Formats: sequence, structure tokens, C-alpha cells
Amino acid sequence: MSEERLMSKKKPAYPVCKKLDQYLEHYSRKTEIPIFYDDLLRFAGSVVVYDDDDIDTLWVRVYYSEFDRIEIDNSLKKVYSILLSDGNENIHKYLNVDSVDFCTFGNSKPFRIKVRNILNDNFTYFYVKKTDASRIYGLELEHMLSPYNLHFLVYKDTLIEEHIAGIPGDVFIKDMLPNCTETEKSQLAKGFVKFNERCMIRLLGDMRSYNYVIVPVHDFDHVVYRIRAIDFDQQCFEGKLKVYRPQFFKENYQMVELVRKKLTRDSIDQYKLEERSIVAKRILSSGARIKRLIAIAKKDHISTQENIETLRDAIYELTLDMQFKKAKTMGEILGLALNFVRRNYEDVSMKQILEQNIKIDH
Repeated sequence: MSEERLMSKKKPAYPVCKKLDQYLEHYSRKTEIPIFYDDLLRFAGSVVVYDDDDIDTLWVRVYYSEFDRIEIDNSLKKVYSILLSDGNENIHKYLNVDSVDFCTFGNSKPFRIKVRNILNDNFTYFYVKKTDASRIYGLELEHMLSPYNLHFLVYKDTLIEEHIAGIPGDVFIKDMLPNCTETEKSQLAKGFVKFNERCMIRLLGDMRSYNYVIVPVHDFDHVVYRIRAIDFDQQCFEGKLKVYRPQFFKENYQMVELVRKKLTRDSIDQYKLEERSIVAKRILSSGARIKRLIAIAKKDHISTQENIETLRDAIYELTLDMQFKKAKTMGEILGLALNFVRRNYEDVSMKQILEQNIKIDH
């Protein structure tokens, strides 16, 4: 847990190549929208947003001139209906844009839009960001390889993402973890091991505690905690393998300690194997869609040559698979990593079948 500098350079935004653009259109991710990220930058002023403890959230609430506000509100209502409904404008009269917040922290500098239904006061958030190929690959892989589906839209240089509900990891660790029961802490430890493994398999980096949420799921007699990524900027960019393993960030120290205290080495290995098997099944069930995405990523430019060489050497040392030595792009490394997981799952499954048959024959 020594905090060597895992990420030293700001990641650039990569453009969407022609093949990825066609992929997005084929899978209904590309939709014409009435407002762009740059339009929201026309705000006339802003005020700092504080949390309940009067701490700066690093978000500012922006406001617009009266003329711009009407146009922007109407456009954001249209975006809401396209993203979360069927695009029908009949619902607009029941919607109100309560706030537009701008994040001054991080790579994506997103706008967070709060839309409220005036009939019942239920509200929903969505985000407006600059389009970045890395983020799109991350969102698509999350959609296919995690337990969760994601809705997002891309149009030219603007990306619209649905809000992922949950308790921010840093808030949960600080305010709620100390009050968890021992059983709940064991659940969290298990969830963190699986989350750690999933991030490494699909090369999702920078999962510091404020880049994921913890979702409490109430079962009939207990609460199960799930861990969910909410930031996909660092998909397949960094060269250091540790960046893709949440356990190495100092912000996750308490979660790592939880794993150390609550789980045995055998349990940790079991949960890692479970997660690899689940991801392998999802790779197989995603079929042509994930094959098409990886084929595009293999030829796309989404990292630096230095990072590519550093990561491929690190993964080779971990797997001793010579194929990684031949990888020339981040997409190729990603494809090999997923194939490695799938192939080992299929080999183990076949071995189990053969062993079972032998037992039956005897």
C-alpha cells in the first residue's frame, strides 16, 4: 500500500474513430441530441455546492442568462426523454430542470443535470461530458462484463451518461463502514475482492474510493453490498498494472484492511476464481458484440507507446503467455487479457467435465 505515484500524467481525450462511430450507431448508442457539452459552458455565473457538513464538493451550481436558460432547459428535457424514455416530448410539461452542476475536478469535467417530475417530486440525474474513446470503451465493457447495464448516448463531441446510484466509496468508508456489522464487513470484503479482480481483468484503472459507489441491496433477512464503478476515463490507458488494481490506491486502504481481517487466503482465491468465471461467462454470452468492440479497439489509438510496452511486459510476467509480448496496441492487450480469462475458464470447465465422466464411469 505504499503510495508510489501510480499516475503521473493527465490522460488526454481520444477521438472516436470511424469504426467505433459505426459500432455506436449499430447498437443504438449514437443519437442526435439538441444540445452539446460546449453549450452548457455558456453559464453566466456559479456558486459552490457544499455537502451536509459544509465541505466543498468540488461541484459548482451554474446559472444562465434568462434567454439561454429557457433554451437550455428545453434541450435538457429532450435529452432526458431520449436517454430514459422513448423520446416523446409529451412528458416535457411534467419535467423541471432543478439544477445544472459543473465539476471542476478530474479529467472529464462533467455537467450533472437534475431533472424532477413535478407531479410527484421524483428526480433523476444524468451527466453531460466531452466524448472520449477511452470512456466509451469503458462504458461498453461495463455494460457487457459487469452485473449492470448502462445507458449512454454519443453525438459528435458530446457524451450523455445515466446516473449510477449508490453511496460514493469515500463517503461510505468514512461515515458508514465503522457502523457495519461483522457480517456486513465480510460481505464488503468479498465484494471488494471481486471488484478488484473485475477491474484488473478488463483493464479499468483509477478506481480510487471516489470513483466507485457502494450499493446496499436489501435481501429478505440481510443487506448485501455491491461495488460499482462510476468513472471510466482510465480504461486501457496507463502502463502500470497496479493502476488497474484498486487495492493499490491509498484511498482504498481501509477496504484492503477489511479483506485482510475478514477473509482467509483460500477465501480470497475462491472469490477471485468466481469472478473470473463469471466474467468469462459474460464474454461468451456477449458473443459478436464484444468481438466487434475488441476488434475496433485493437486498431484504435487510445494510449501511448510507452504505456503499451510497460503494460504488456507486466502482464506477460504475470501470465507467462507469449502472446502478450507481441501486442502492439492497448486494444490487443485487452483482447488477449479477456481471451486468457475465457480460455482458462473453458479449459477448467472441460477438465471438470472429463473428471466427472471418469468418476461416473468408475
